[in-house]
Amino acid sequence: MAKTDFRDARWYAVRRATNTKPSTYRCPLCGRLLPALSEHVLVVPEGDSSRRRHAHTQCVLQARKAGRLPLREEVEPRPPSLLSRLVRRVQRRGE
Repeated sequence: MAKTDFRDARWYAVRRATNTKPSTYRCPLCGRLLPALSEHVLVVPEGDSSRRRHAHTQCVLQARKAGRLPLREEVEPRPPSLLSRLVRRVQRRGE
């Protein structure tokens, strides 16, 4: 599968970044530099860790508010849990 651009993803996973490596990254949302030891988040397009990027927390919040960074749960709702499937099956049998 060919890698696609970071912004081409249908959904993103976002989590707090914990990095002790003294590196500098470039935020994919604003293009500015981002020191690794500063408070920031990790953004993973469609769960593909090879495409993950470090981003400013504020940039991610702004992109989320503008609707440009949808989360997986917003795009692909979770499948029904085992319990809900069992309840539905029992209800169907009672009809």
